[in-house]
Amino acid sequence: MKFKKKYVDINDTLNHIRLQVSEGINYAQNNIPLFLYPADLFYWFKSRTTYKNDPEGIELLQSLPTLMENNYWGKSGFGDCDCTSIAVLTALQKQKFGKKCWIKLAGRTKNTPVHIWSGIDLSNGKEYSLDLTNRIVNIERDYPYIQKIYFKPL
Repeated sequence: MKFKKKYVDINDTLNHIRLQVSEGINYAQNNIPLFLYPADLFYWFKSRTTYKNDPEGIELLQSLPTLMENNYWGKSGFGDCDCTSIAVLTALQKQKFGKKCWIKLAGRTKNTPVHIWSGIDLSNGKEYSLDLTNRIVNIERDYPYIQKIYFKPL
């Protein structure tokens, strides 16, 4: 499902991200392979997604099936950082890599994030970042403020 609306605030966006992940879980169960390592999931998605900014003045949140099959842009895998974070969070619900998945919000202040990505705390306690806007897995860019939020599916 595509969710297109005017941006309200980060809390509103986070609530809709949870809804979009929930919307895509059945799709992930049927279409995303089970991987041994998080890097395999990252590169599987990396080869299937392309970064594309949201339309001007619109917060576009695409569920995994929408991103991959019925994309707003008419091209499979086209989306911005929140769309790819939704995709990764959805796929992580099927995987067996670790204990808790999360998102990170980054920006210049706590109240104005400009980037989001997802990842997982592995069974060994280490974080593993899955930011599809990066070329390499488990890399995090520097921002003055980064907030980690554990993700709980609906």
